[in-house]
Amino acid sequence: MTESRLETDRNRGAPDSHAVAARLAALSHPARIEILKHLSASDSCCCREVVDHLDLAQSTVSQHLKVLVEAGLVRFAPDRQRSRYEVDRDALAGVSASLNALVNSCCADNKS
Repeated sequence: MTESRLETDRNRGAPDSHAVAARLAALSHPARIEILKHLSASDSCCCREVVDHLDLAQSTVSQHLKVLVEAGLVRFAPDRQRSRYEVDRDALAGVSASLNALVNSCCADNKS
């Protein structure tokens, strides 16, 4: 039964376990959560604005932004001499939906 569920999820275009795990891993650091909160409060920010808000080293913020961009949770756009970053709200909503589906799937078997 589990294999047929996975097959159905793949056919519906649901994200695979590796993609969900990669995005959850990107969310596993408190600084990245704070970066997402800060980015979501505006249309886009440059790295310097995030550094000023979080009081972290520029290199640290850059590394965290790189992880979020590689996970597909944040979009990056070059803007003259500064890069702009913004939350990919659809991707973040997808993580939420995947996690919700997992919890519902796991809990549904225990309801009797």
